[in-house]
Amino acid sequence: MSMTYLYRGMDRIALDAAYDNTKAVPDFPAVLADCQARSAKLYDTASCWRDLRYGDRPRERYDWFACERPNAPTFVFIHGGYWQHCTKEDFAYVANGPLAAGFNVVLAEYTLAPEASMTQIVGEIGRLLDHLAGDRDRLRIAGKPLVLGGHSAGGHLTLQHRSHRAVTAALPISALVDLEPISLSWLDDKLKLSKHEIDAFSPLRHVGSGVPTVVAVGGAELPELVRHSDDYAAACRAVGETVDLIHVAGGTHFSVLDELARPDGCLVQALSALVTG
Repeated sequence: MSMTYLYRGMDRIALDAAYDNTKAVPDFPAVLADCQARSAKLYDTASCWRDLRYGDRPRERYDWFACERPNAPTFVFIHGGYWQHCTKEDFAYVANGPLAAGFNVVLAEYTLAPEASMTQIVGEIGRLLDHLAGDRDRLRIAGKPLVLGGHSAGGHLTLQHRSHRAVTAALPISALVDLEPISLSWLDDKLKLSKHEIDAFSPLRHVGSGVPTVVAVGGAELPELVRHSDDYAAACRAVGETVDLIHVAGGTHFSVLDELARPDGCLVQALSALVTG
């Protein structure tokens, strides 16, 4: 029986494995539990306005952490989970690094698949940014630097919106930039991506305009995840965009976030450089 190749020489079994981040790290449940415990500690110790609304749907909400620096830039972080898992509370600990570096931090939430389509999810992040640009909660951030960032699916949503009027720079981490292989794998069981969505919401297909960007990925991540970041950076550079690429040495899909959570982490340094030039 001949093998049916679906994408870049991979059949369905190979594609499913190529995008299964939780099986690529030892004891994922313990990894996630540690992230949640670190996040709970941050909520217990940091000043935070929780669950501010940017829309009417239950998950259209965000958390606001203010740093002590006047006229501070703001970092908006969008969590991952392949658009169908996790919450902002799972990865809140990443705010530690930006807060220490003098950033306000917004932790974004959004509706997950299958309740929401990709079209709706992308639209929700746009509404969040519109909300922040209008300073509707009187956070005093309008007109000041705003770096949009996110991890995995959140990195994808970051790149979808890096040309938004409120965004001055972008920091996508382990971003997914092409939805075609996603649509051919187990991930599409809930996403149900349409042909229009695959084209319209694949950042790799829409390079050519955007703010200064640092593309980051763990050096020890699954090869497909590394390829997404490499391909995006190369495509942007080919059309003259300002994009830097960081391979975090030894970083897995989850430990790469430690470089954002630690005040001296390389991703915090990259974040600071995006607003200082």
